[in-house]
Amino acid sequence: MNTARYTLDPHTLEILVCPLTKTRLTLNSEKTELISRAARIAFPIRSGIPLLCLEESRPLSDAEYDALKG
Repeated sequence: MNTARYTLDPHTLEILVCPLTKTRLTLNSEKTELISRAARIAFPIRSGIPLLCLEESRPLSDAEYDALKG
C-alpha cells in the first residue's frame, strides 16, 4: 500500500463538493481523504487525485464522525 501524502491546491479544495450532498469537503489531517460531514463518508485521494465517486467512498465510523466535531 502506498503511504505517500499528496496536497491539494487550496483553490481546488474550495471548489470541490460532495457528489451526494453538494456540500463542502474537508481534507483530513493525514491528507489521504476528503471528508463529507453531511453524508458521513470519506473519499480517497490517490496519486494526488480525489476520487469523488460514491463507489470509491467509505462510511465514517461513529468515532471518526465524532472526532470531526471536536
